Amino acid sequence: MKKGLLDILKGKFLVSGDAPKNWMFLFFASFLAAMMISSSHKADKKVHEIAALSEEVRKLKSEFFEHRSTVQQLKLESTLRESVAVEGLFPSADPPSKIKVKSQE
Repeated sequence: MKKGLLDILKGKFLVSGDAPKNWMFLFFASFLAAMMISSSHKADKKVHEIAALSEEVRKLKSEFFEHRSTVQQLKLESTLRESVAVEGLFPSADPPSKIKVKSQE
């Protein structure tokens, strides 16, 4: 047990007779580790991108609601009266009358 551990620490498994098999396994393990690290970095990048886009959507929704309330305020009759009063237009003093059309049947 002690001898096997010392052989591993000294690296004898890399220069012994069946070393090519060990080297191939080390290359394969290194390749898998690099792929895992790369995948992890890409996933983290996507998470940050999603968080930034979510923040942008939140800001745009807030801006939309603000503009919508402003437009609703502008559509009110009192606001329209004030804006057309500058032009010299005022509401009619007498209410509109309904016109009834009789059919000729």
